Amino acid sequence: MIKMKSLLKITIIIFLASAIISIINSCKKEKVPTLPVLSTSNVSGISTKVAVTGGNITTDGGASITVRGVCWALSTNPTVAGSHTTDGSGTGSFTSSITGLTANTPYYVKAYATNSAGTAYGNEVSFTTIPIVLATLTTTVPSSITSTTAVSGGNITADGNGDITARGVCWGTTTNPTITDSHTTDGTGAGSFTSNLSGLSAGITYYERAYAINSAGTAYGNQLTFNTMIADIDGNLYNIVTIGTQVWLKENLKVTKYQDGTVIPNISDNTPWSGLIDGAYCWYNNNSATYKDTYGAIYNRYTVSSGILCPTGWHAPTDAEWHQLILFLDASALLSSTESQIAGNKLKESGTTHWQSTNSGATNESGFTALPGGMRDINGAFNRIGTSGYWWNSDNSTAWDRELDYNYAGVLRVSPNTNNGFSARCIKN
Repeated sequence: MIKMKSLLKITIIIFLASAIISIINSCKKEKVPTLPVLSTSNVSGISTKVAVTGGNITTDGGASITVRGVCWALSTNPTVAGSHTTDGSGTGSFTSSITGLTANTPYYVKAYATNSAGTAYGNEVSFTTIPIVLATLTTTVPSSITSTTAVSGGNITADGNGDITARGVCWGTTTNPTITDSHTTDGTGAGSFTSNLSGLSAGITYYERAYAINSAGTAYGNQLTFNTMIADIDGNLYNIVTIGTQVWLKENLKVTKYQDGTVIPNISDNTPWSGLIDGAYCWYNNNSATYKDTYGAIYNRYTVSSGILCPTGWHAPTDAEWHQLILFLDASALLSSTESQIAGNKLKESGTTHWQSTNSGATNESGFTALPGGMRDINGAFNRIGTSGYWWNSDNSTAWDRELDYNYAGVLRVSPNTNNGFSARCIKN
């Protein structure tokens, strides 16, 4: 009986203990998740359209982070209801790339993290996208110049942080041409490009600049100048050069017809040459293949004084026009046989490619590029190629020529025989 009572007591105690434990457990509150804790990373890699930021989630709030990223806006306190990235899940650091931005614009950004308790935000940071500015470029030196065309271009070394939507070269007859003047359109983007200029007029000085357009506006490269060439009636092309207020052909004339199309007699024999009373021409040593392209033709005085030897709009220079040229290069020049002591070196091609080796001091700073084309004497003999150059003037009454020599820095003004054969230059009307 006593034993049964003891068992009953034990059973009651166990039951009561179990009940108490159940009651205690049922009274315990379930742990509730909280919002995550995180910070926003500093913004870097800022351009006109893109920036890089991110965040660091240090506490998940007792629940898994299901989504994270950054949100941004043009005003403070951006949220995931607006523009935002999605950059995986979980705690720790993450990186976000913000795209589709507008140049030169302030933005506000926060990192965010979402768990079952909701969405938490990091601290707010701000940044401004970089502005688009004018492009940087240079102009290509013109080449392949003819009487109506030229080749140039440019090199865009910096796009100004914006897309280059148009590029090319603009030109005109006055300084600082713009895209409201004649211009080419040569694609898009930065880097080098080539432009073909057309519709030019012969014997004109043109100013040109490369241009590049982005959303900031139109930028221009450095200004360059070039002269279109002159064509004679035979189709020969000549470069031109401006010296002071005068515009000259940069090469000796090589035409075989007058302006009106009349053929100029080519006299090769010595005896007929010495007795001429009308215009004539020849090539040095009667060899056009060797001498024509470099030195041009040799003419007698009658040809040059005809008034119709040069291309239309040009004429053979007078004695006074020659002297004006010399005076521009030497203010102390005198209208005498030794016209100048120094101007010759400023007119002669420098170096010894064509002039004899003692052509020291020649600078060609005028751009006239005088060459030693020699001459034909009154007996028809050719001489002095490589050592001297001779050029007629067009005056009927004073047949003064200009002479340049390899061993003399000046200019000689000499009155030759009518039947000498000299080179010819032309000056613009």
